[in-house]
This record gives sequence, C-alpha cells and structure tokens, in this order.
Amino acid sequence: MSDAQVRHPIFARFFNRLSPVIERDIGADRKQLLSGLSGRVVEIGAGNGVNFGHYPSLVTEVVAIEPEAYLRGKAEEAATRASVPVRVVAAVAGDLPLEPDSFDAAVATLVLCTVPDVTGALGELRRVLKPGGELRFLEHVRGEGPTKARVQRFADRSGIWPLIGGGCHCSRTTVSEIERAGYAVEELRSVDVGPSWGITNPHVIGVARARA
Repeated sequence: MSDAQVRHPIFARFFNRLSPVIERDIGADRKQLLSGLSGRVVEIGAGNGVNFGHYPSLVTEVVAIEPEAYLRGKAEEAATRASVPVRVVAAVAGDLPLEPDSFDAAVATLVLCTVPDVTGALGELRRVLKPGGELRFLEHVRGEGPTKARVQRFADRSGIWPLIGGGCHCSRTTVSEIERAGYAVEELRSVDVGPSWGITNPHVIGVARARA
C-alpha cells in the first residue's frame, strides 16, 4: 500500500451513505466556512467531495486531498458536478505533493481528528500556503465538561472509537494544536450540531492565519 493511501473500506462506505444526514446537520456551517474564499484552495481529507458544492465562484481551483480509495472515487465523481474546478489527488495531509507558497487558503473539515500527526499536517499546510494565506476549519473537539472529556479520552485510548470511526479521535484539543503549529486563530465559534453526534461533540468553526 502506498504512503499516499489509507484503507478504511467499511467506514468509507458507511460515511458515504451517512453523508446526506451529515449534510443536513452541518451543510449551512460548511457554506459559511467556505464563504468568501477566492483563488487556489487546498482541501485535506476531502472525503466524498461534499464540500465541493459550497465553494464560491471566486475560487479558481480546489486541490482536494483524499487518501482513501473508495472516498476518493466518490470525490472524483463529485468534482465533475462542481461549479468550480476541482482536482482530486491521492495523498496524505502530512506529505502534500504540492509546491510551497502556492495556495491562497486551506480547508480542513472533520479531518484533523483522523490524521496520525496533526502537527505535521498543519505544518504541511503552512508550507503550501502563500504568505498571509488562511486556514479554514470545521472540526469536533474535546468536550469542556469533565465527564464527557473522560469518556472521549477513554474511547480514544481504548482504540474503540478510532476503529469504529475510521481513525477518528474524539478527544483532541484541535484549536490548541492549530495554535501550537504556528497559526493565529482570528475567528472561532462553537457549532451546536445536536445530540445525535454523541461523543463527537462539541464542534468549532474558525479561521486561522500562519504567524510570520
């Protein structure tokens, strides 16, 4: 298996079938996340391409990174229906086959929970972003309440949740990880997606920019 590939065949098919429900819950948040973007955008963990329909017309190209073969095939299908140019690439977030300083913005949607090395992935995004480029993110994070946080940590450390969720970790402090990776978080708000999301709550939506 290539380093640019990830295999989660059962989860990938489940996720694809569940995607309309996910879109019902957070579709408006995806649209807000991508609003105002322009120029070239790199999206990591593009999944089945559900974001593609939300990109505004001023985006000149989306380079969509997806390492899981089944989801990548679905993303390629979605790219043909997108209103902006989309190129789907087989790669992992921690090793982007892209030129430095070549993108105006980066997008991460429900993916920083799954990458093995969050710092490495965020560093790669910094490398390919132009000076002043921004990172848009919509992610679930560790709960603030101690009981839920303990449940989330147990689910991750036991290996139960990553196995069920295709490598997902529900207890990551993703905003802190973004800041430690050298970004300044400029906008941040909580997103209430309802109790059906269980331990993968709460969510945050934000904008960060790489520090000079």
